[in-house]
Amino acid sequence: MTTYPTLLKEWRKKRRLSQLDLAVEAGVSARHISFLETGRSRPSADMIVHLSEVMDVPVSARNRMMRAVGFAPRYQATALDEDAMEPIRNAIHWTLTRHAPYPGLAMDRLWTLRILNEPAKRLFAPLGVSEGASMLALLTNPAMPQVVENWPEVAHYTALRLRAESEAAGGLAELDAAVAHLVPQASVVQASQERPSIPTVYRFGDQRLSLFATIAQFSTVNDETLDDFKVELFFPADAESGAILEALASSD
Repeated sequence: MTTYPTLLKEWRKKRRLSQLDLAVEAGVSARHISFLETGRSRPSADMIVHLSEVMDVPVSARNRMMRAVGFAPRYQATALDEDAMEPIRNAIHWTLTRHAPYPGLAMDRLWTLRILNEPAKRLFAPLGVSEGASMLALLTNPAMPQVVENWPEVAHYTALRLRAESEAAGGLAELDAAVAHLVPQASVVQASQERPSIPTVYRFGDQRLSLFATIAQFSTVNDETLDDFKVELFFPADAESGAILEALASSD
């Protein structure tokens, strides 16, 4: 098991903080940070939490730090279907249901689709994707360049997003592998005042859907399950796409 001094030092460097920077932000002495990183001082559980909060360390990594010192994990990993998660499930379903006729979904930190609204189920069904599937598997599917009209653009920005999420979490092998797959297919997009956001343009036969997305996350996370859990809402990027989504909803 990796020791706490090593974990503390790694996260401090990931956040580009010197020992003095961390000490000032945390309201402790730089000498104490130095002693923690060399193992000369043993942190209390509260100090582990305090320094983690200052460095914005994910709760899963905070639990690893706790275990490294011999403490019990401070944060639970509650299954989404447990009673304690009912308010969370209600919030997700409320958001996704009211977002119709536009697609919306909820996925975890490894991009596993946990909940899809009905428009999202229709959107992803032709791609063989449903609840429980991995969006990472979809992104690395060889068929994507044929399905997504502007795939090089989408691959570029998706790789940037995956890389940022992996770095924020301290490194996630699954996300890093997807980045490695996408980068060779990506192309840098020139900025344009005519396109404030780069949409994903799907082609299904004669049907063309141009969609952009917004992402919402839970604040004050205190459970590993919600660590980087995301609700992603798609919107039509043009009138034609909006009309298609409206027509599909009406047909139901």
